Amino acid sequence: MTPRSGFSRQTLSVLAALSALPSDWQHGYALAKQTGLKSGTLYPILIRLADRGLVEACWQDEPEPGKPRRHLYRLTANGAAATAAALADAEAAAAAAAAAPPPARARPRVPRSVTWAG
Repeated sequence: MTPRSGFSRQTLSVLAALSALPSDWQHGYALAKQTGLKSGTLYPILIRLADRGLVEACWQDEPEPGKPRRHLYRLTANGAAATAAALADAEAAAAAAAAAPPPARARPRVPRSVTWAG
């Protein structure tokens, strides 16, 4: 089920991970570990969020010796606002679902021609 914000559950998890440290740059591997998403899901989400102006991306300036440069990601101001609203909507929807009574169960219909032998 897609939340009212229009973000998928996976996208919300990425936004939540980024919002934990909103002004810090984070690399994809750390986000993958935080969210449990595989790279084939995570990176397209990050690209879409960057295309929408909610996330900014840059190359790491000085990688550790012997390691390749990595892309880094962080929320933009618009991204932080959209994340706060989307997470609030998701929380409200979850609370409403938890408070709703369970659906009534229909009794199984027994044909009239069946008699119970006892």
